[in-house]
Amino acid sequence: MGRLVADEARKAGDEIGNVITGGHLALNATQIAEKLGGHDVVIDFSVGEAVLRNIEAAVKAGVPIVEGTTGWKAHEAEARRIVEENNGALVYGANFSIGVNVFYRVVKQAASLFASIAAYSPFIEEAHHNRKRDAPSGTALRLREYMADYYQADVPTSSTRAGHIPGTHRVGFDSEADQILLTHMARSRQGFASGAVFAAHWIVGKTGVFEFGQVMDEVLK
Repeated sequence: MGRLVADEARKAGDEIGNVITGGHLALNATQIAEKLGGHDVVIDFSVGEAVLRNIEAAVKAGVPIVEGTTGWKAHEAEARRIVEENNGALVYGANFSIGVNVFYRVVKQAASLFASIAAYSPFIEEAHHNRKRDAPSGTALRLREYMADYYQADVPTSSTRAGHIPGTHRVGFDSEADQILLTHMARSRQGFASGAVFAAHWIVGKTGVFEFGQVMDEVLK
């Protein structure tokens, strides 16, 4: 992801000031902040256990951060506190793909229609390569949140981790008579990288905590 983000940033005319790799996991927030100072924005695709440290480092450096890492939802409230108490700026999202974010809205509309018909039961299926750690995926959890407006119980969600499966999410509505299936399949990670770069351009000059969906709402308007 780091290489893809750098490539997409260069295509957009940006300059890559510094790259911090997994070899720096032993560094603390202050040490990371020293490497971030003077930059316009930082984009993070790392690991869940490093997210709070990286957000704190960006805030210390006075640099907005785009957080594309998944698997840290349990620490979301703490991340928000760090940013807001220090007048920082953060954009985060379960998935920075523009296509997925439109897919969210398609699913929400479908859920609003099928929830009124008792014969249809909703479900979510997601599948990824065997290197992905979190399950269900952040995208699946976000889909479930969008559908929660219309279903009182959690929508059944299944996960598969095997081989080299590209990120795939299916939302279905099943009845005795038929089944409606909505699918998003990522052909590559390029969509995540281009969306993150787009968010990086958007967040510069702003303060506060924003979910990527808010960025998309502004664009779609």
